[in-house]
Amino acid sequence: MKTIGLLAGMSWESSAGYYRSINQGIKDTLGGLHSAKIAMVSVDFDPIEKLQHKGDWAGTADILCDAAKHIELAGADFLLICTNTMHKVAPQIEQAIDIPLLHIADATAEELVSKNIKSVGLLGTSFTMEQAFYKGRLQDKYGLTVLTPNETDRQVIHDVIYNELCLGHVLPASKQQYLRIINDLSHNGAEAVILGCTEIGMLIQQSDTDVTLVDTTQVHANKAVEWATK
Repeated sequence: MKTIGLLAGMSWESSAGYYRSINQGIKDTLGGLHSAKIAMVSVDFDPIEKLQHKGDWAGTADILCDAAKHIELAGADFLLICTNTMHKVAPQIEQAIDIPLLHIADATAEELVSKNIKSVGLLGTSFTMEQAFYKGRLQDKYGLTVLTPNETDRQVIHDVIYNELCLGHVLPASKQQYLRIINDLSHNGAEAVILGCTEIGMLIQQSDTDVTLVDTTQVHANKAVEWATK
């Protein structure tokens, strides 16, 4: 079994979900008392969040590249960045290490392609929904059509992530807002909706809607198990 590297803490609420899902996946795959071999560095999210909203992505890259190097030194065979948004600096992190990066957008796109889905809605932070580093990869590398909510709803999605979910607050009113936005994306042609922030799975599950959901935390974790055991 390979050792999975986890660059975590953004936020720790979703990183806990990664740890649980990966270990459950290893147990389901190998049986018995097997658990995942993991090398993890969990960063302090507060300074990273401040740099994000200042637009200082170089500053965030410095923090995450340093953490990734420590994960590699700890014996990881490959690396996961346990957040969608910080794949903004994935190229810098890849250059800083000598182990493969399991990109969350690739894992997500492969799941969609396997289901023959061509048009997909995207929820996430405003950075993920509006900038090219994520949706551009889905479009250019995999030929997917990516739909995002309108500006007002993008702000709702963003604010709930940072002001509620990253703090562990799961509120029924926010759930209803998200479900409304998911339904709007479906009516506008989305065959599925990506939960493109690793905290959104805390709020919305497949049982809440008839619209097909792709939870990036679970998909990323599943692919990590595959890489670790193949």
